[in-house]
Amino acid sequence: MLRFLLRRSLGAIVILLIISAVTFFLFYAIPRNPALLACGKTCTPDQLAIVEANLGIDKPVPVQYWEYMVGIFTGRDYPIGHCPAPCLGYSFTDNRPVLETILDRLPTTLSLAVGGAVVFLVVGLAMGMLAAWRRGTLLDKSLSSASLVLGSMQIYFLGPLALALLVHNNQVFSQPKYEPFTEDPTAWFGGLLLPWLVLATIFTANYTRMSRATLIEQLREDHVRTAKAKGMSRSTVFFRYAWRGSLIPIVTIFGIDLGSLFGGAMITEFTFNLPGLGRLAVDSVTKSNLPMLMGVMLFAATMIVLFNILVDACYALIDPRVRLA
Repeated sequence: MLRFLLRRSLGAIVILLIISAVTFFLFYAIPRNPALLACGKTCTPDQLAIVEANLGIDKPVPVQYWEYMVGIFTGRDYPIGHCPAPCLGYSFTDNRPVLETILDRLPTTLSLAVGGAVVFLVVGLAMGMLAAWRRGTLLDKSLSSASLVLGSMQIYFLGPLALALLVHNNQVFSQPKYEPFTEDPTAWFGGLLLPWLVLATIFTANYTRMSRATLIEQLREDHVRTAKAKGMSRSTVFFRYAWRGSLIPIVTIFGIDLGSLFGGAMITEFTFNLPGLGRLAVDSVTKSNLPMLMGVMLFAATMIVLFNILVDACYALIDPRVRLA
């Protein structure tokens, strides 16, 4: 198991290095100098050179990338002060530490992503189990049809529709907003309930179809038929044997969906005007704020990679054969 996790960790490091390099070098394809934004409209060439030096963008791009990556682990000195490790630099727009800003925005995105994941896992797997249990009935066909319809929709369509129908016109939900859980758990739950439901809708449809298909497949396996032949009850065979076997592909798909879930959370933030990492990333692009963009990308990529390693570990526990792969 340790060797398995070590191989996954080494692969994760390579992936993060590739993501950081691609993001850093693509930033310079943007035809706009971030120093001009900080310098102002009446900026002279001498003033522009000083601003570029203060921002640390007066050196060749490979040198900037090397200093940035080394600074993450060792810290780095800037004209405005020393940035201790882990150093993601200072924002070009407000000279605030990037990591500090990310940590301020992180609870919103985490709350949205984790809450949405809980909703679509619980609802999607429950609907899939129910459809498989009542296979071939009207209920099964209704749930399958509903999952196809919901799975074809997109967040940027469902979000405004939900706001119009459930908030502005009928007041079924209050206006979505983020309140820290530690300050008011009730307001935190009520403010994010509608965004959770919108974010979870598409994933719920996918997991309904996935859990139904895998359960039906497992019910045809030889060991399940043997359990039936021994006289075990239908519920025992269904939950003890078929359900556990169906978890393996579901866990695998969940690991793959983590990236999509994070991206969906970012889109949902825009739809419901929530202050999370998604809005921060887009603002960084529009304002040519390289340190903030790099920080958000690396932070998000690290989280996704870590969650995928965790999913791989769970997968290996469920199926020991994976450890040899």
